[in-house]
Amino acid sequence: MKIAVVIPKYGLVGGAEGFACEVTERLARHEDLRIHVFANQWQSRETSITFHKVPTIPFPRLMRPISFAYFTDKRIKTGDYDIIHSHEPIFNMDLLTLHGIPHSIWMREVRCKKPGLFDRRLIWLERKGLTGSRTPLVMAVSSLVKDQVLRLYKIPESKILVIHPGVSVERFSAFDRKGSRQQIRQRYGLSEDDVVVLFVGMNFEIKRLQLVIRGVADLVRENIGFSRVKLLIVGKGNKERYLSLARDLGIVNRISFVGVTHEVEKYYLASDIFAMPSAFDTFGLAVLEAMMAELPVIITQRVGAKDLIESGVQGFVLSSDPSPGDVAEKLAALTEKKRRLEMGKKAREVALRYTWDRTADQVRELYHLLVRQEDDLSRRSYHLK
Repeated sequence: MKIAVVIPKYGLVGGAEGFACEVTERLARHEDLRIHVFANQWQSRETSITFHKVPTIPFPRLMRPISFAYFTDKRIKTGDYDIIHSHEPIFNMDLLTLHGIPHSIWMREVRCKKPGLFDRRLIWLERKGLTGSRTPLVMAVSSLVKDQVLRLYKIPESKILVIHPGVSVERFSAFDRKGSRQQIRQRYGLSEDDVVVLFVGMNFEIKRLQLVIRGVADLVRENIGFSRVKLLIVGKGNKERYLSLARDLGIVNRISFVGVTHEVEKYYLASDIFAMPSAFDTFGLAVLEAMMAELPVIITQRVGAKDLIESGVQGFVLSSDPSPGDVAEKLAALTEKKRRLEMGKKAREVALRYTWDRTADQVRELYHLLVRQEDDLSRRSYHLK
């Protein structure tokens, strides 16, 4: 099969970019697939992939997605592709992986903003791609995404399915748990007896770092027995704003900001609990990574990774809008070492079932299914003539 994979930035920083790369590189190793990637920028380790440069009109900004879709369409038409698999809405595709919810819902209910010209262009392109004459099969990264798509668009439910992102087992097995734990804890003045809560995110506001900080403050204020609880924050955001909050709450000495790191695996392995009670997260790959590192997780109903978690077993799934007291209550439950370790082991058992190899195998099965369906349609059309 000759497959066209479409994404503006392939293999670069970002959830969709990483997903596309992890899956496509694995698919390219199969002899029954010839992979062609259509992108404006790319980074790749796989030499068997053929890359095609797609130009864009960068200015004004609203022209970027439209021009990318237009030039992609022009270039793909020159080849004879069995399947067009896009990771963002374009004009014509057989399979669309949706990494986010519909843009109009995102702007209205998550960002709480009116859509500008750029947003309206994205909304138009998304609608055209999903409801045009050639409705693609939609692959959502979580049930949360699927539900929001069905809420907005009149797409038959049979045309949308859920395939979750994966995680690399090798990423974590390459690090020594004991050594990583010792190194990171020494670096930030943490003892072996400290119960370390880990937060990982590049958007502190959406991921609700403030809620985690307030939850830790509530916990230690209520009971002196929780004095060993500390918080490690990995990611990029307005550090001073949150340090100021921690000072006001009297817990600034319990918080360490790490910033962006290329060794995030060490921080997972050095920690005891993972907390990311996001206001909205279409999946939340960091949750799956934490589970692979044997950490019990605390998230909300608005995080797509809830699909993988039975609350009270691998961690806790809070309501969509929890209070600091809710976070504190779950943190308190996880300060009990035996319970924390048991839940962490169960979290890893689940994570081992959601590897990138599994995700790639599921996508490959979809390719074969789509080609079989196309063959069936061709045969039926022939008999009708």
